[in-house]
Amino acid sequence: MAIEILMPALSPTMTEGKLARWLKKEGDAVKSGDLIAEIETDKATMEFEAVDEGKIGKILVAEGTEGVAVNKPIAILLEDGEDMGSVKPSAPKAAPAAVPAPVAAAPVAAPAAKPAAPQAAAAAPKSNDRVFASPLAKRMATNAGIDLSAVKGSGPHGRVVKADVDQAIAGGGAKAASAPRAHVPSGPVPDFGQPYTEIPNSGMRKVIAKRLLESKQNVPHFYLTIEANIDELLSLRAKLNSRGGADYKLSVNDFVIKAVAAALRKVPAANATWTDEAIRRYENVDISVAVATPDGLITPIIRNADKKGMAVISNEMKDLAARAKDKKLKPEEFQGGGFSISNLGMFGIKEFSAIINPPQSCILAVGKAEQRPIVKNGAIAIATMMSCTLSVDHRSVDGAVGAEFMQAFQAIIEEPLTVLL
Repeated sequence: MAIEILMPALSPTMTEGKLARWLKKEGDAVKSGDLIAEIETDKATMEFEAVDEGKIGKILVAEGTEGVAVNKPIAILLEDGEDMGSVKPSAPKAAPAAVPAPVAAAPVAAPAAKPAAPQAAAAAPKSNDRVFASPLAKRMATNAGIDLSAVKGSGPHGRVVKADVDQAIAGGGAKAASAPRAHVPSGPVPDFGQPYTEIPNSGMRKVIAKRLLESKQNVPHFYLTIEANIDELLSLRAKLNSRGGADYKLSVNDFVIKAVAAALRKVPAANATWTDEAIRRYENVDISVAVATPDGLITPIIRNADKKGMAVISNEMKDLAARAKDKKLKPEEFQGGGFSISNLGMFGIKEFSAIINPPQSCILAVGKAEQRPIVKNGAIAIATMMSCTLSVDHRSVDGAVGAEFMQAFQAIIEEPLTVLL
């Protein structure tokens, strides 16, 4: 009996994803555990394993298709002796039930609009709005002036996907009427006299926007800033790097991660999240570190950072950052964490305040290290200073607790050898 391969939920929050690449083609044999596709979520690209055995009879979702809902059929798996000619998948039968709704509504609206002008106005959006197509395909078709109603869909239930629009554009056919093209011309569009280029929001960008907006609106932030003298840190870093050879190369950020982890051990009340029922204080010290990618920020996690040495933290962070930029992180490598660090010092930013990464209660914003005049033992001296600002959720971490954490962090970052005590 034919088996429908469904779009998997690769993370607890995933509702849809992009079928980035098929690793099997139609006719290929599949065994349980074989990798059959790469699925792109809002945060990472992960490989999808087959659960059943058989042969790929039909691929229902083309490579590159975005917005594929979880649990939707993406392929048909055939058992021995079966062929697609004898198989009628159940999923396509459901399609007519979903499509007729807008189609049935059209005849009702048409007789009501007797004047010629209203009829023409109502007919304009008909082509792209009432065609079963992915959001990306609709956007591409609008920009290229393609009439989606004239494009044959190759996706599930005849859905028009990106590949179909690409083919229509290449063939020069299925051009839409002039009205939509005049409304959304191709190329840069003037906006109050200023040209611009639209960059479609990725799934990752949409999730980031939603979470940060919720954080800034719903979390009562307050901020604490310290100036840390890191001359001792830089001296120790130089000594350790000279001995490490190819085994490791420590960065200032590695010391920050270790200092934060040690400070959380001293002030565990800052390692917490807020819920309506209770404040959760975590037993493990898991540090999320913000990494910039082309699609936005992602926060891979150094687990049990307080128990790891500097070399381990440094090498682990480099590996996580590299795979984050390639969207190769596993869900457990970026979901969770009790505290975040965001470092913009390498971009020359002196000081900033970061937005809390919910449901966490704290995020430390690290600025650049620079030489400044300070007063030391009653005299002016030059020291390498670094500004650090803690953003705090006042519901779960009080001001005194945040100040106590910053005091502990400053003591460690200014004398990093104390983490060995």
